[in-house]
Amino acid sequence: MTTKQEWIEKDLKYVWHPDTQMKQYEGSDFKPTLIERGEGIYLYDLDGNKYIDGVSSWWVNTLGHSNPELNKILTQQAQKIEHVLLADFTHIPAIELAERLIKLAGEPFSKVFYSDDGSTAVEVALKMAYQYWYQKGKPEKKYFVSMTDSYHGDTLGSVSVGGIDIYKKIFNPLVFETLKVCAPYCYRCPKNKQCTDCAIDCIKEVEELFEQKHGEIAAMIVEPLVQGAAGMRMYPAEYLTKLRALCDKYDILLIDDEVAMAFGRTGKYFAFEHAGIKPDIFCVAKGITAGYIPLAATITTDKIYNAFYDDFSALKTFYHGHSFTGNPVACAVAVENLKILERDNIIESLQPKIKKLEHCLEKFKELKHVGDVRQTGMIGAVEMVKNKAAKEPYDFAERTGHKVFKEALKNGAILRPIGNVIYFMPPLIINEQEIENLTKIAYNAIKTVTEMN
Repeated sequence: MTTKQEWIEKDLKYVWHPDTQMKQYEGSDFKPTLIERGEGIYLYDLDGNKYIDGVSSWWVNTLGHSNPELNKILTQQAQKIEHVLLADFTHIPAIELAERLIKLAGEPFSKVFYSDDGSTAVEVALKMAYQYWYQKGKPEKKYFVSMTDSYHGDTLGSVSVGGIDIYKKIFNPLVFETLKVCAPYCYRCPKNKQCTDCAIDCIKEVEELFEQKHGEIAAMIVEPLVQGAAGMRMYPAEYLTKLRALCDKYDILLIDDEVAMAFGRTGKYFAFEHAGIKPDIFCVAKGITAGYIPLAATITTDKIYNAFYDDFSALKTFYHGHSFTGNPVACAVAVENLKILERDNIIESLQPKIKKLEHCLEKFKELKHVGDVRQTGMIGAVEMVKNKAAKEPYDFAERTGHKVFKEALKNGAILRPIGNVIYFMPPLIINEQEIENLTKIAYNAIKTVTEMN
């Protein structure tokens, strides 16, 4: 029988982990945690240790691990058909899921284009937006605008519109040119304003850029309300409302990257609902299958679709597709996920949990090395600083966030940090007592690492 140590040795010999400097395991007692199973909000390692999945296994899990209803649907669909190409063929799960997504999103949305994950959904959106203008006789509209410190995925197109150096800088010779505007980072406001009196001044930079270059801009892409990989930086919905108006004024498409935020994370099905707007194109993935199987969708309107609809000889076809586009098993699980969300009023019932998270986050403000505490819906974030008054960050090399992660892991919670930011994005089924348990572990871990070491 293979022992745990032997499995870990095999892992380190054969597996290259994502976003991980593998040398950190060399000569260290700290090794990858070998997860054997999951149930509800908990993950269990090979030794039977139990962990709260505080980050929904990279923001994907919504209904808990090993959900019996989703397990059943997955098995049933696999016994019917595991996969079939979606070019000139179709299947009921893909049709039903598309219909449900369109009804959830509401008018003017009308078409769903499937892909594999968040990055590919963004690639679809970028290509779709560019080809739209090309076929409208405006090939000069080729630039994309995005925020500083934005993240839209790891494929080269999505990296191009991203703005975080650690993901992008080395690949600058490979990516295409984009335009950047300052992100509305309220804790470290680029305009030196306070949230109470800023009047969303950062949108003025967008307006100036649009006024100068709108004839060359195809679209602006945003992470709605929360810039995830930047450290769960949060901004007011009014920014999106104003941005939608500017896009309309200057004839620029608005692409909304809902990959992380959709399906309840912000307290609504889609984050753009908070702003009372509709983008021209939006992307979903992660929670679409409740974290079960990779699947993504790029959702748009007849306005966009009709620019591609023509005789074959006109060469307006959107020549883009992936081998597993619209996979039947993934689509069937996604359909069941949406049925459960609706049947059990999961999203409508989040408000008490959101209030509980808000209450639990308050206590972090008293910690000596916590500079900012922020929340949007079921997402909470705690930004640690070396000096609170000066908002001085910990040096990257100190790995303060990683130290907190390891301390929390010892005490039963998975809190994989983003730099100096410890965040909470648990499965939506978490209860109020479990929210208290999760935040208590995090509080003690931050206090231990920053004040007692």
